[in-house]
Amino acid sequence: MLTIADLGILREVHEQDGILIAVLTPTYSGCPAIREILSDVASALSAAGLAPFEVRIALQPPWTSDWITEEGRRRLAAAGIAPPGPAPRRTGPVPITLGSAPGAVACPACGSRSTREQSRFGATACRALYRCDDCAEPFEYLKEI
Repeated sequence: MLTIADLGILREVHEQDGILIAVLTPTYSGCPAIREILSDVASALSAAGLAPFEVRIALQPPWTSDWITEEGRRRLAAAGIAPPGPAPRRTGPVPITLGSAPGAVACPACGSRSTREQSRFGATACRALYRCDDCAEPFEYLKEI
């Protein structure tokens, strides 16, 4: 559905002293999927015969939903997940607000902005559950971070 590059968590890939280095930044430090993502990247690099390699995590600068590519946003919507709007602009530490989405959220199925939050949290803390008032489809919304 979506690559780690499209999601903006694949920060860089480079070679250092004969070792391939892949650097990832989790969407937030408590992301429950990061262990699985790291394992999948290592498996893919190994299967491609790209050893020796290291898969590293970089927490600075922190990930922002602004790093999701346009292709990633299209793929999220196609999968029924409303992509985030622009992340709040802040200086200094970035507080992670896992509350409601600001303003109306467009339905990824029909485009209507007549939607309602059903649950502040979806499958993960960075998503909320919504329902469209026009087409009645439920959908997830990826929160701005």
